[in-house]
Amino acid sequence: MSFEGKTAIVTGSSRGIGRAIAEELADGGAAVIVNYLENESRAREVVQGIKARGGKAIALQADVSKVIDIRRLFDQAEATFGKPDIVVANAAMAIIKPLVDATEEDYDQVFDTNTRGVFFILQEAARRLRDGGRIIVTSTGGTRMFFGQTSLYLGSKGAVEQFVRVLSRELGPRNITVNAISPGFTDTELLPDRDRAVAAGMSPFDRIGHPKEVAEVAAFLASDAAGWVTGQNVGAGGGVF
Repeated sequence: MSFEGKTAIVTGSSRGIGRAIAEELADGGAAVIVNYLENESRAREVVQGIKARGGKAIALQADVSKVIDIRRLFDQAEATFGKPDIVVANAAMAIIKPLVDATEEDYDQVFDTNTRGVFFILQEAARRLRDGGRIIVTSTGGTRMFFGQTSLYLGSKGAVEQFVRVLSRELGPRNITVNAISPGFTDTELLPDRDRAVAAGMSPFDRIGHPKEVAEVAAFLASDAAGWVTGQNVGAGGGVF
Protein backbone atom coordinates (compact mmCIF):
# COMPACT_ATOMS: atom_id res chain seq x y z
CA MET A 1 0.00 0.00 0.00
CA SER A 2 1.35 3.37 -0.97
CA PHE A 3 1.27 6.41 1.29
CA GLU A 4 3.55 8.55 -0.85
CA GLY A 5 2.97 12.26 -0.31
CA LYS A 6 0.93 11.70 2.84
CA THR A 7 1.57 12.74 6.43
CA ALA A 8 0.68 10.62 9.46
CA ILE A 9 0.58 11.36 13.18
CA VAL A 10 0.81 8.27 15.41
CA THR A 11 0.51 8.86 19.13
CA GLY A 12 2.33 6.56 21.52
CA SER A 13 4.60 5.28 18.77
CA SER A 14 7.96 4.88 20.48
CA ARG A 15 7.25 1.21 21.20
CA GLY A 16 4.89 -1.71 20.72
CA ILE A 17 1.95 -1.56 18.34
CA GLY A 18 2.27 2.20 17.89
CA ARG A 19 5.85 1.83 16.75
CA ALA A 20 4.90 -0.91 14.31
CA ILE A 21 2.14 1.27 12.84
CA ALA A 22 4.49 4.24 12.46
CA GLU A 23 7.06 2.05 10.72
CA GLU A 24 4.47 0.43 8.45
CA LEU A 25 3.14 3.81 7.30
CA ALA A 26 6.64 5.23 6.86
CA ASP A 27 7.78 2.20 4.86
CA GLY A 28 4.80 2.85 2.59
CA GLY A 29 6.03 6.40 1.94
CA ALA A 30 4.26 8.52 4.56
CA ALA A 31 6.06 11.25 6.49
CA VAL A 32 5.42 10.18 10.08
CA ILE A 33 5.23 12.00 13.40
CA VAL A 34 6.51 9.63 16.09
CA ASN A 35 4.91 10.81 19.32
CA TYR A 36 6.23 9.87 22.75
CA LEU A 37 5.55 10.80 26.36
CA GLU A 38 8.87 10.33 28.20
CA ASN A 39 11.27 8.02 26.37
CA GLU A 40 12.94 10.32 23.86
CA SER A 41 15.75 7.88 23.11
CA ARG A 42 13.35 5.16 22.00
CA ALA A 43 11.39 7.58 19.85
CA ARG A 44 14.58 8.76 18.18
CA GLU A 45 15.55 5.14 17.61
CA VAL A 46 12.29 4.64 15.71
CA VAL A 47 12.94 7.78 13.66
CA GLN A 48 16.50 6.75 12.87
CA GLY A 49 15.32 3.32 11.71
CA ILE A 50 12.74 4.89 9.42
CA LYS A 51 15.27 7.28 7.96
CA ALA A 52 17.80 4.48 7.48
CA ARG A 53 15.23 2.77 5.22
CA GLY A 54 14.76 5.95 3.21
CA GLY A 55 11.67 7.25 4.99
CA LYS A 56 10.70 10.54 6.60
CA ALA A 57 9.96 10.95 10.30
CA ILE A 58 10.43 13.19 13.30
CA ALA A 59 9.92 12.57 17.02
CA LEU A 60 7.65 14.93 18.96
CA GLN A 61 6.98 14.82 22.68
CA ALA A 62 3.43 15.35 23.92
CA ASP A 63 1.37 14.15 26.87
CA VAL A 64 -1.94 13.26 25.24
CA SER A 65 -3.77 13.51 28.55
CA LYS A 66 -3.28 17.29 28.26
CA VAL A 67 -5.25 19.20 25.65
CA ILE A 68 -2.58 21.90 25.39
CA ASP A 69 -0.02 19.22 24.48
CA ILE A 70 -2.33 17.67 21.89
CA ARG A 71 -2.78 21.01 20.16
CA ARG A 72 0.96 21.68 20.29
CA LEU A 73 1.61 18.24 18.75
CA PHE A 74 -0.67 19.03 15.82
CA ASP A 75 0.80 22.52 15.44
CA GLN A 76 4.36 21.18 15.29
CA ALA A 77 3.41 18.34 12.97
CA GLU A 78 1.67 20.70 10.57
CA ALA A 79 4.56 23.16 10.66
CA THR A 80 6.97 20.36 9.73
CA PHE A 81 5.11 18.22 7.19
CA GLY A 82 1.89 20.10 6.43
CA LYS A 83 -1.70 19.13 7.14
CA PRO A 84 -2.09 15.50 8.20
CA ASP A 85 -3.73 12.87 6.03
CA ILE A 86 -3.70 10.09 8.63
CA VAL A 87 -4.09 10.29 12.42
CA VAL A 88 -3.69 7.21 14.61
CA ALA A 89 -4.75 7.68 18.24
CA ASN A 90 -2.78 4.85 19.81
CA ALA A 91 -1.34 6.13 23.11
CA ALA A 92 -2.86 4.43 26.15
CA MET A 93 -2.13 3.20 29.64
CA ALA A 94 -3.62 0.59 31.96
CA ILE A 95 -4.08 0.06 35.68
CA ILE A 96 -5.12 -3.50 36.45
CA LYS A 97 -6.91 -3.98 39.75
CA PRO A 98 -10.35 -4.94 41.06
CA LEU A 99 -12.99 -2.26 40.62
CA VAL A 100 -13.56 -2.15 44.37
CA ASP A 101 -9.91 -1.23 44.95
CA ALA A 102 -9.62 1.44 42.25
CA THR A 103 -9.00 4.95 43.54
CA GLU A 104 -10.15 8.27 42.17
CA GLU A 105 -6.55 8.91 41.15
CA ASP A 106 -6.46 5.60 39.25
CA TYR A 107 -9.66 6.53 37.43
CA ASP A 108 -8.40 9.96 36.48
CA GLN A 109 -5.06 8.65 35.28
CA VAL A 110 -6.55 6.00 32.97
CA PHE A 111 -9.46 8.02 31.63
CA ASP A 112 -7.41 11.19 31.14
CA THR A 113 -5.12 9.34 28.73
CA ASN A 114 -7.33 6.69 27.16
CA THR A 115 -10.61 8.57 26.87
CA ARG A 116 -10.21 12.31 27.34
CA GLY A 117 -6.95 12.24 25.39
CA VAL A 118 -8.46 10.32 22.48
CA PHE A 119 -11.52 12.60 22.43
CA PHE A 120 -9.40 15.71 21.95
CA ILE A 121 -7.07 14.00 19.48
CA LEU A 122 -10.14 13.18 17.43
CA GLN A 123 -11.30 16.77 17.74
CA GLU A 124 -8.00 18.15 16.44
CA ALA A 125 -7.90 15.53 13.69
CA ALA A 126 -11.41 16.49 12.59
CA ARG A 127 -10.43 20.14 12.46
CA ARG A 128 -7.13 19.72 10.63
CA LEU A 129 -7.26 16.58 8.53
CA ARG A 130 -7.33 16.91 4.76
CA ASP A 131 -10.55 15.83 3.08
CA GLY A 132 -10.36 12.15 2.20
CA GLY A 133 -8.18 11.47 5.24
CA ARG A 134 -8.09 8.56 7.64
CA ILE A 135 -8.55 8.42 11.43
CA ILE A 136 -7.78 5.24 13.35
CA VAL A 137 -8.17 4.60 17.08
CA THR A 138 -6.49 1.68 18.82
CA SER A 139 -8.98 -0.04 21.11
CA THR A 140 -8.72 -3.60 22.45
CA GLY A 141 -10.33 -6.97 21.90
CA GLY A 142 -10.87 -6.99 25.64
CA THR A 143 -14.07 -4.96 25.20
CA ARG A 144 -15.59 -8.07 23.57
CA MET A 145 -14.43 -10.43 26.33
CA PHE A 146 -14.76 -10.79 30.10
CA PHE A 147 -11.75 -10.25 32.33
CA GLY A 148 -11.59 -9.37 35.98
CA GLN A 149 -9.59 -6.39 37.24
CA THR A 150 -9.88 -4.51 33.95
CA SER A 151 -12.85 -2.19 34.57
CA LEU A 152 -10.76 0.97 34.24
CA TYR A 153 -8.97 -0.05 31.07
CA LEU A 154 -11.91 -1.63 29.27
CA GLY A 155 -14.29 1.12 30.36
CA SER A 156 -11.97 3.76 28.94
CA LYS A 157 -11.66 1.86 25.66
CA GLY A 158 -15.38 1.19 25.35
CA ALA A 159 -16.01 4.93 25.34
CA VAL A 160 -13.63 5.61 22.44
CA GLU A 161 -15.31 2.93 20.33
CA GLN A 162 -18.46 5.07 20.54
CA PHE A 163 -16.50 8.21 19.64
CA VAL A 164 -15.45 6.40 16.45
CA ARG A 165 -19.00 5.51 15.46
CA VAL A 166 -20.31 9.03 15.99
CA LEU A 167 -17.39 10.84 14.34
CA SER A 168 -17.60 8.61 11.27
CA ARG A 169 -21.08 10.03 10.67
CA GLU A 170 -19.95 13.60 11.20
CA LEU A 171 -16.94 13.38 8.85
CA GLY A 172 -18.55 11.30 6.11
CA PRO A 173 -19.40 14.35 3.98
CA ARG A 174 -15.66 15.09 3.79
CA ASN A 175 -14.84 11.51 2.76
CA ILE A 176 -12.84 11.02 5.96
CA THR A 177 -13.06 7.52 7.37
CA VAL A 178 -12.97 6.87 11.13
CA ASN A 179 -12.34 3.37 12.42
CA ALA A 180 -11.10 1.50 15.46
CA ILE A 181 -8.75 -1.44 15.48
CA SER A 182 -8.90 -3.94 18.35
CA PRO A 183 -5.76 -6.01 18.86
CA GLY A 184 -5.83 -9.27 20.74
CA PHE A 185 -2.93 -10.67 22.76
CA THR A 186 0.17 -9.18 21.15
CA ASP A 187 3.90 -9.55 21.76
CA THR A 188 4.56 -6.24 23.51
CA GLU A 189 5.91 -5.21 26.89
CA LEU A 190 2.33 -4.86 28.16
CA LEU A 191 1.66 -8.61 27.97
CA PRO A 192 3.17 -10.27 31.09
CA ASP A 193 5.28 -13.37 30.56
CA ARG A 194 3.05 -15.33 32.94
CA ASP A 195 0.04 -14.82 30.66
CA ARG A 196 1.62 -15.62 27.31
CA ALA A 197 1.08 -19.37 27.23
CA VAL A 198 -2.59 -19.05 28.16
CA ALA A 199 -3.05 -16.21 25.65
CA ALA A 200 -1.48 -18.27 22.86
CA GLY A 201 -3.77 -21.20 23.65
CA MET A 202 -6.86 -19.01 23.14
CA SER A 203 -6.03 -18.50 19.45
CA PRO A 204 -6.68 -21.15 16.81
CA PHE A 205 -3.16 -20.35 15.59
CA ASP A 206 -1.81 -21.34 19.04
CA ARG A 207 0.32 -18.22 19.37
CA ILE A 208 0.14 -14.55 20.26
CA GLY A 209 0.24 -11.85 17.62
CA HIS A 210 3.13 -9.71 16.44
CA PRO A 211 2.88 -5.91 16.44
CA LYS A 212 3.52 -5.88 12.68
CA GLU A 213 0.44 -8.03 12.10
CA VAL A 214 -1.72 -5.45 13.86
CA ALA A 215 0.10 -2.64 12.03
CA GLU A 216 -0.71 -4.20 8.67
CA VAL A 217 -4.42 -4.08 9.49
CA ALA A 218 -4.05 -0.45 10.57
CA ALA A 219 -2.22 0.31 7.33
CA PHE A 220 -5.12 -1.15 5.34
CA LEU A 221 -7.55 1.14 7.20
CA ALA A 222 -5.24 4.07 6.42
CA SER A 223 -5.03 3.19 2.73
CA ASP A 224 -7.06 4.21 -0.30
CA ALA A 225 -8.36 0.64 -0.44
CA ALA A 226 -10.35 1.22 2.77
CA GLY A 227 -12.32 4.17 1.47
CA TRP A 228 -15.61 2.27 1.88
CA VAL A 229 -14.87 1.21 5.48
CA THR A 230 -15.90 3.61 8.22
CA GLY A 231 -17.45 3.54 11.67
CA GLN A 232 -16.10 0.03 12.22
CA ASN A 233 -14.18 -1.73 14.96
CA VAL A 234 -11.88 -4.16 13.16
CA GLY A 235 -10.60 -7.06 15.21
CA ALA A 236 -6.96 -8.08 14.85
CA GLY A 237 -6.79 -10.79 17.49
CA GLY A 238 -5.95 -14.06 15.77
CA GLY A 239 -9.43 -15.49 16.39
CA VAL A 240 -9.38 -14.98 20.17
CA PHE A 241 -12.65 -13.00 20.14
